[in-house]
Amino acid sequence: MKVSRSAYYAWLKRPAKIITAEQLHLYRRAKAIFKQSRNSLGYRELRKRLCKEGLNVSEYGVKKLMAKLGLVVTQRIAYKVTTKRKHSDTVADNLLNQNFNPVAPNQIWAGDVTYLRTGEGWMYLAIVMDLYSRRIVGWHIDRRMTTDLVSKAMMKAYNLRQPPKGLVFHSDRGSQYTSKHYRKLLANYGIRASMGDVGACWDNAVVERFFGSLKHDWLLKVPQLTREYMRNDVTAYIRYYNLERLHTANGDLSPVEYEQNSLRKVS
Repeated sequence: MKVSRSAYYAWLKRPAKIITAEQLHLYRRAKAIFKQSRNSLGYRELRKRLCKEGLNVSEYGVKKLMAKLGLVVTQRIAYKVTTKRKHSDTVADNLLNQNFNPVAPNQIWAGDVTYLRTGEGWMYLAIVMDLYSRRIVGWHIDRRMTTDLVSKAMMKAYNLRQPPKGLVFHSDRGSQYTSKHYRKLLANYGIRASMGDVGACWDNAVVERFFGSLKHDWLLKVPQLTREYMRNDVTAYIRYYNLERLHTANGDLSPVEYEQNSLRKVS
């Protein structure tokens, strides 16, 4: 080890650094929460989670804590748009106009499709999000990107929420959403279609952010060898996202907590 005898005995006499039980608990919770997020939480979000558990720590304190424990966030990368419209299909008006903050649940939903790579080939995920709470209320994953994919996501959302007629569903102008089959499905549910402008990614920015978090905070952290593993991992993330992940737009509450708080206020 190339350590002299005098240096060794000096080390033995040096008093050990003692940490308190509270500090040890803080270290353990910080590591556990960071690991649960698959190493995706920055110091601000980690601090919110710690404070929510009653662990009072400053932003600077969390920065030092993350450095001490070696908690390093992986940076995100951009990804591509997957859907294009068939020019023969009808396009709905943009009823949303970047209004991402409805005042109650089941007023405005939004959806989109993204691709997911596995060791066995591609899969495609369609989601439906309630913009009031950012909660994923319906989703479907399959190996083909078809109208059936987005239809099943919408049917799951409708069966879960049973929204009143007049709900607005916002999407891009992909062929799956502009198809006659999908427009008929929305009409049968009493849902009004809304579509963003061509090339305007900010028209569905909240859904795009969800896909970014799903991929770069979760899926890309572990090998996705099979389609079945991908399906289960997407399920795990949506559960984590709805129940655990804190949202600034929700006053630092998870989507489910935000909806439950709203119901309590109404009652």
